[in-house]
Amino acid sequence: MPTVVSPPFAKTLNRCTVRVPLPGREYDILIGPGLLGEAGQLIASHLGGGRCGVVTDENVAQFHLKTLEESLVGEGLFKGSIVLPAGESTKSFSQLAPLCERLLEMGLERGDLVVAFGGGVIGDLAGFAASILRRGIRFVQVPTSLLAQVDSSVGGKTGINTPQGKNLIGTFHQPGLVLADTDVLSTLPKRELRAGYAEMLKYSLIRDKTFFSKLEESWSGVMDLESEPLISAIETSVKAKAEVVLADELEAGERALLNLGHTFGHALEAYTGYSDRLLHGEGVAIGMSLAFRFSHRLGLCEDGIAERVSAHLSQVGLPTKISDIPGIEPGGVDVSELVRLMGQDKKVRDGQMAFVLVREIGDAFVSRGITKDQVNQFLREEIERA
Repeated sequence: MPTVVSPPFAKTLNRCTVRVPLPGREYDILIGPGLLGEAGQLIASHLGGGRCGVVTDENVAQFHLKTLEESLVGEGLFKGSIVLPAGESTKSFSQLAPLCERLLEMGLERGDLVVAFGGGVIGDLAGFAASILRRGIRFVQVPTSLLAQVDSSVGGKTGINTPQGKNLIGTFHQPGLVLADTDVLSTLPKRELRAGYAEMLKYSLIRDKTFFSKLEESWSGVMDLESEPLISAIETSVKAKAEVVLADELEAGERALLNLGHTFGHALEAYTGYSDRLLHGEGVAIGMSLAFRFSHRLGLCEDGIAERVSAHLSQVGLPTKISDIPGIEPGGVDVSELVRLMGQDKKVRDGQMAFVLVREIGDAFVSRGITKDQVNQFLREEIERA
């Protein structure tokens, strides 16, 4: 299997590069401060140019769009910008169709580029549009949230949500370049940073107990956006995801491990209407806590492990129980509806749900031997937790 490497990249500027060597579709993930102002130059040098249609949301546009546009204009690459509403509800058919039409109206051709400039919502939606526009054009990820920088901008998953579930319509379409500018994280609300931290922690829980211990010690530096712990943690996370993507690009097996906590979390997001009541990373935090407690209930991991994970998530300020979701009281969840939503998970095969379970921190695996009765009983107990 190809190896994910970190070639030298302006180390004096506290930057690094992770190279994803997919055969014939290699791309670099650049991590560090000040990348946004150099985006035009970096796109030109890595991808040979091409007119760029920028897709962003109202929140990102307010703070950062001018910097990106000026950089693209300086290299003669700028074609136009499209500003969409912020929020998870933007990942929908109702936004996808007009977005594709507006990109076509810009005159983007197959040799041009869509620049996905935002968090996971924009990255997924704009990447999906790029994958179907003229049967596929190139795109660049410029992630502006911690969650997108450590997770959704890497690996080529694109898609939208439907009433039936999250990310059920989409494609695999790898970016040509990822520019993760850590400076833009300074304008994020703390809640958004915490949501991104949950996805970062996920990699340690799946296969790297040493990383988990390091995050237990340095999490406050990450959350305070201190350069060394932040960039180191992003690089470690990106390498972990890239390794899995290289082994299983189309999620036929090992890549499903990256969904630790997501079977529960996605169902909770759908249950709460993809609203601000529950951010994606918050759903993942609850989902990971549930996955560890479920694993303990099934006799797969020892006492104290689930408590250690939940304690760290709580220390960071993330929810760990279903009753932590605003507007949900203990006992106030329709378990049958929640299980039905879990049945829409992309990992379902022949009607059988798949769960990412754990034996230990850093030792996750996929199980298809779980019955709905086991899930129902576990969730009925969980919703009573104070």
